[in-house]
Amino acid sequence: MLIQVGRFARQKNALNRELRTTTNYENKVANNFQPPAEPLVERNAFRQAEAQPSTVPAFAAVQPSLPVPVLPEDPAWERLYWVAWEALWSRLRPPPAGSRLVAPFAHPGENANLEMGASSFVAQLSGYLPAEFRLADSLNNFYARQHDDGCIVRELDPNTGEDCHEAYGPNSAGPNTLAWAEWRRFRLTGDTQRVAEVFWPLLAYHRWMRLNRTWPNGLYWTTSYASGLANQPRVPNGRYHHRHWAWVDATAQAVLSASLLERMAVLLGEQEAADECAAERSALTQTFNDAMWNGEQSFYQDTAPDGRFSAAKSIGAYWALHEPRLIPTDRLTPFIQHLRDTWSFRTPTVLPSLSADSEGYNARTGNCCRGAVWPALTYMVVRGLFVAGQPSLAHKLAVSHVEAVTQVYGDTARLWENYAPEDMAPGEPAAEDLTGQSAAGIVALVLEGVLGLSMDWPLRQVRWRRDLARAEGYGVRNLALGREGTLDLFTAGKRVSIRTDVPFTLVLAAGQDVVQTAVPSGSFEIELD
Repeated sequence: MLIQVGRFARQKNALNRELRTTTNYENKVANNFQPPAEPLVERNAFRQAEAQPSTVPAFAAVQPSLPVPVLPEDPAWERLYWVAWEALWSRLRPPPAGSRLVAPFAHPGENANLEMGASSFVAQLSGYLPAEFRLADSLNNFYARQHDDGCIVRELDPNTGEDCHEAYGPNSAGPNTLAWAEWRRFRLTGDTQRVAEVFWPLLAYHRWMRLNRTWPNGLYWTTSYASGLANQPRVPNGRYHHRHWAWVDATAQAVLSASLLERMAVLLGEQEAADECAAERSALTQTFNDAMWNGEQSFYQDTAPDGRFSAAKSIGAYWALHEPRLIPTDRLTPFIQHLRDTWSFRTPTVLPSLSADSEGYNARTGNCCRGAVWPALTYMVVRGLFVAGQPSLAHKLAVSHVEAVTQVYGDTARLWENYAPEDMAPGEPAAEDLTGQSAAGIVALVLEGVLGLSMDWPLRQVRWRRDLARAEGYGVRNLALGREGTLDLFTAGKRVSIRTDVPFTLVLAAGQDVVQTAVPSGSFEIELD
């Protein structure tokens, strides 16, 4: 396995050298270009922020405040959950003295950069943590580096906090997931103040992406590198260049970002901003469906300038599930059928980054993004299925993936960046998860996908889908209810036991049956028919 890790490091260094050559050219071009200023950037308070003296608390001090999965028949899943939390915590570092970083972050390891995409997956767990330490603050490092024109570069140097790309190079931005991470935290905590703090830098960044990452028809572009799926054969020679194609994940993320910013604007009473975002969301939804739906494949795919579709089916297309209004009802069923088909995305370790029937799929090792299974991306799809009203499939995929990662951990005692799509083994090339995004994916999959928990604290509501069949029962202890209290839940047979510090609304679902009840503070039992 050490040979695999070394090979991965050498390959990654070679890619970085190639990218630096491209970036040097971009820098020379950019020196003669003065971008227009974005007025909203003046409302970004993070740009004036300075790093405060801070330390990362020891995991032993934080662990008692974390949610505790209760799985008496599946102790290995419980163990994996805590391994993931501890692995994530081991990567957290305070900002280096003298750097331009302003908040603790998950250090990506030697010769690696702090990536926006990986940081978003880590930050979206913030709602499960005690209030005194917020993983979402790691995103402040990106907001603090926002340019006058609204750009936020996708990678920062973890030692200095400096940008790793020139803003107008094709590989400088994305994936556009900052608003998704922040909204996830809001739904878990109800923290409106945080939404107010991040709204203006997020909207300024969204405007920059709309101005600089779109074609005349409004569809968005990226590159394989900037999308986070570096070697995926989606677009010919598209690793570091858009090749004038429209990219499905970039466009779906833009629709999602516009939708979430619209909701934030309504929450904050910013109607003009809400109207702006709603207009783009509506127009882009129509164009996305007109141009990117391949009816022959029943799948959303990248499109060439002449209208032909990519030969690859990328897991990135499933970002479309996160915006409920994006996929027409008659297309949803065939689109998610690919997640059930063993010749497409339903491989044993669940879910490959490239479908098994795509050109370039590597069944044996996954070869990074040519089929390897990345826990964070599997979580992205599972979360999207819940949003799209497909909870049973989401649960089945989550259980299959957690079981696969559990088996590989039992064999290797490591949590890996990615996994082989058809064997219970790490992918190749592979490395241990140093960014924290695999760990974050596993934690969320256990709580939400396996246990079936869903929090909407602005509505003071907890939804619990009891799809896991276990004779000895299962549940959770110490689940944070916003910043007001904690909740214990346990179910065995038709009985549900509840203990809570604060009143809330509980929605219990099993199959097609749904029961909603107001729960006061205290300890109770509910007997279901």
